[in-house]
Amino acid sequence: MASTAPVLVFMGPAGTGKSTVAGMLAGRLGWDFQEGDDLHPAENVAKMAAGHALNDDDRWPWLDRVAAWIDGQIAIGRPGVITCSALKRSYRDVLRRDPVSFVLLMGDPALVLQRLMRRQGHFMPPALLTSQFETLEMPDADEQAIRIDLDLPPQEQVDEVIALLHLARAS
Repeated sequence: MASTAPVLVFMGPAGTGKSTVAGMLAGRLGWDFQEGDDLHPAENVAKMAAGHALNDDDRWPWLDRVAAWIDGQIAIGRPGVITCSALKRSYRDVLRRDPVSFVLLMGDPALVLQRLMRRQGHFMPPALLTSQFETLEMPDADEQAIRIDLDLPPQEQVDEVIALLHLARAS
């Protein structure tokens, strides 16, 4: 049986705080959370760690894994939150289903670069940030998406997502 439980895809370039804000929101609402980076094939992680941007051929298997997680949530009727850069519309098309909303975390590229420079233990080097902003296609009006400004502290970003999407704690 299909579910109407929402699934949120926190999207945007690396360093925008997707994991932080998505994890905070999932914890606050008692929703399931999946770090999308954990679904990358080992080849993708190695490629990015070596300083090479992924191409579309690299991304399709990863996007299929993200979509499978979303489908699993829908199948069991549980709300969920997953992170995925989802930079292009064609990538979001792979993930789009009725209960899916995209949450774009976005701000000044210089601020994002500062965040990436401070981040420890992640495979995505700051040098690839420019390619992510160049690849980013802003969601169109026909996509179920909201934009959250990085100038807000993470807790306020969570508050804004909850308010804009009228979200409630899992029962």
